[in-house]
Amino acid sequence: MNNINKSTFNFWFYRVLLTFFILFITISLNSCLNYYQEVKLYPDGSGKMHIDYWMKFVNEESKIVAENLGIFNADSIRSEFQSRYTKIENVVVYRDSTDSTTHALIDFSFNHIDSLNKTKVFAESRFSFREKTNGQVDFSQFISPIATGFGIDAGSLNVTYKYNISGEIISHNAQQISGKSLTWHYKLSEIGGGKTIAVTFQPYKLKETPLWIFFLSGAVLILVLFFLLKKRKN
Repeated sequence: MNNINKSTFNFWFYRVLLTFFILFITISLNSCLNYYQEVKLYPDGSGKMHIDYWMKFVNEESKIVAENLGIFNADSIRSEFQSRYTKIENVVVYRDSTDSTTHALIDFSFNHIDSLNKTKVFAESRFSFREKTNGQVDFSQFISPIATGFGIDAGSLNVTYKYNISGEIISHNAQQISGKSLTWHYKLSEIGGGKTIAVTFQPYKLKETPLWIFFLSGAVLILVLFFLLKKRKN
């Protein structure tokens, strides 16, 4: 596969794409590959990541090819994502009967997102978490270019990245924003020479709102409602 530049994208995603290419060439796969990555990014650079990638197999032969490459094998996935910088929390492989797609789900936490650059899985992602003098943070991740060859339809691959930011968002280049959530979505044809997703934010002082604040707020609300009802009866 000389048409594929192996150095331009991360190791694990390459194996996922490689499976797709083999299936496409050998059995005329009529489905697309989807990759979804969602990250909860905390003010100190630590966080949690959820990955879901899936594809549809048209027959048993295509399924066997994928299984041999290990991208839909829970043990293989766990070994690829396990490192001194990550803590694997969940790995699930399942078949969705509604659309006959096979999914791989991975959930893990990390001490600092920059450290993921030292893993094989994210070796080309170029995570950057840079604290500025004014207390703001510049964060970015690189989406590597993917050269396929073989005449594969560039609209057959979809990648989505979603970041939930623990801070006040100052600027970003996301395509969608909802509250503190930013989303980037690309087809293969749109990635071109690579894309960099970026956001600048003012971190909150706490990682997350402590549960006791929610409990206290609820208790205060109940007391207020109690006195209002009591006053109305009187």
